[in-house]
Amino acid sequence: MATISMLKAGNIGNNLFFIDDEIVDKVKLGESGLTVSRIAMGTGTHGSNKSSDQTKLGMDQFVKLAHHAYEKGIRFYDMADGYGSQPYVGKAIKTLPRENLTLLSKMWTHEDGSEINEPVRQIIDRFRKEADTDYFDILLMHCLMDGKWPKNRKHYMDGLSKAKQDGLVKAVGVSCHNWDALVEAAESPWVDVIMARINPFGTLMDNTPDAVKELLGKARRNGKGLIAMKVFGEGKHVTDGEREQSLKFIIEESNVHCMTLGMPSETQMDDAVARVVRLAKA
Repeated sequence: MATISMLKAGNIGNNLFFIDDEIVDKVKLGESGLTVSRIAMGTGTHGSNKSSDQTKLGMDQFVKLAHHAYEKGIRFYDMADGYGSQPYVGKAIKTLPRENLTLLSKMWTHEDGSEINEPVRQIIDRFRKEADTDYFDILLMHCLMDGKWPKNRKHYMDGLSKAKQDGLVKAVGVSCHNWDALVEAAESPWVDVIMARINPFGTLMDNTPDAVKELLGKARRNGKGLIAMKVFGEGKHVTDGEREQSLKFIIEESNVHCMTLGMPSETQMDDAVARVVRLAKA
């Protein structure tokens, strides 16, 4: 049965639009001090080499999609240097109230001494310029692949801590693509926020769904803010039933607070929002 809901007026810049009352809710992101929309607009589907499915839409279509997300209650934008998406989000948020937004980005890191270590402040200043923001709400070390990162990423951790102290970043943390890295993140006192791969199918994950959700439960008890990624297995589970199963699992069982979804079309976004709103209210 179709849901009929009232519409309310809003505006982006000087443009009037109407918003469905059934919009994405907000949740507290652990003990990070942040409150975020339950869905973040991912900008890195198949992202690499400064490109992604979202940036390939072109600037105008990307901005239109980002504004559509805002209308649906998605006030959380997930970027990364490796996706090349920061300038796109920067353009999109020019007409949006910054105080209503959560901006997350991710920086690629190397083992200390393995590369010329660009000053972290210099990296963050470039990110801020590209995304047209004075500060980031969340800044993560991207795609950590081993459990030794607390020892071999000290250059970045110290720089991010200083940026947090200086008000350029509100929360710091990691995006994990490895079980040992995730185990370390769950315990690390340095980490405010973790982005973890999880779905009910075990696709592109770091362990079984049960093992990952158990570890995320531990991280949650430790006060970490938890963001799910690869919710649909990077597009491998997108039938109607699989989408429903995935979102139900994320909301009801996974122990995360919110999720990032790569939705390169308004149709996909509307479908995800409708399901999440319904499941979160259940």
